[in-house]
Amino acid sequence: MAAATLMRKIGSAINEAALGSRISSGWYDPHMAAASRAVVERIPLVDFVLEVRDARIPKTSEYELMKNYPLSSKRIIILNKTDLADRSQTEFLTFLQARVRELKKSGHSSHATTMMLVGIPNVGKSALANSLHQIGRISAAEKGKLKNAIVSPQPGETKNISSLKIASHPNIYVLDTPGIFPPKILNIEVCSKLALTGAIRDILVGEQLLVQYLLTLINSSDKYKKWGNLSATDSLLECSTCPSLEKQKRGYPSDHTQDIIVNDVRRILFETISTFDGNLEDEKGMGNLIETQLLALHKALHVPMGFDNDSPIKVASKLLNLYRTGRLGRYTIDSLPNNT
Repeated sequence: MAAATLMRKIGSAINEAALGSRISSGWYDPHMAAASRAVVERIPLVDFVLEVRDARIPKTSEYELMKNYPLSSKRIIILNKTDLADRSQTEFLTFLQARVRELKKSGHSSHATTMMLVGIPNVGKSALANSLHQIGRISAAEKGKLKNAIVSPQPGETKNISSLKIASHPNIYVLDTPGIFPPKILNIEVCSKLALTGAIRDILVGEQLLVQYLLTLINSSDKYKKWGNLSATDSLLECSTCPSLEKQKRGYPSDHTQDIIVNDVRRILFETISTFDGNLEDEKGMGNLIETQLLALHKALHVPMGFDNDSPIKVASKLLNLYRTGRLGRYTIDSLPNNT
């Protein structure tokens, strides 16, 4: 119930921004409209289309433009954001090379094969393109300066289509494209999931509303139970037995990514959820728990309590960052059938 209310607020904020004056701040702007036309023009010309989706929201992150094209052997869906190691990326490149060889056997006469990476903003297309390019150049022992696609934690940073060579013998090139949304997203649940995972700029919704949605999901799951072995005593022992950690904490108290601070955050979430005696199915009860958690997290994240709005936003931003980088566990937000 609490999650549904927050999703309505997030969805309304996003759709209002799409129609209002803030359209240029991260929604369907002229760059995205131009990129949509460019991608549609190139789809028939490339040999393969690699649709990149976010593994946390594999249904929600579906690429709208591909809905107009039938499923075929030339369309490959990639689930990204699964913390792939270099070995996995190398195996993926080997898979692509095998598909290209199959294409050659079927009568493809071109000397080079072109693949186009498509997807919504911030699913990791550019990072994937860079990894494949680097691995391909190293494996081919080719010399020369590596090209790099722009990679950013903010959605919408890729503005143009760029080409990177990822393999030789046969020659394979990958086109990295800007992330694209449809002009309107009417489904409020889709809007909320896209915003939480960072596909939509936080400014359109607000970090404080997003972190309430995040904490609702964490509080409603049982993943917090694995943090039950953490305690304040453990943190103190860790500091006393590892002087370098204590020195690091004193030197960079605002760095929320340090293990000792992350453990404090996990511990607080575990303690507040496990000791809560209210009804989490009730919107008011969930709201009370979230308020308690955010107050407790000010200290853990080294954010001083202030009389302005900056401190709650800083807490929300840091907590969202820990979630989006996997420091608070792995969450598949989309509900998937058992046979998927």
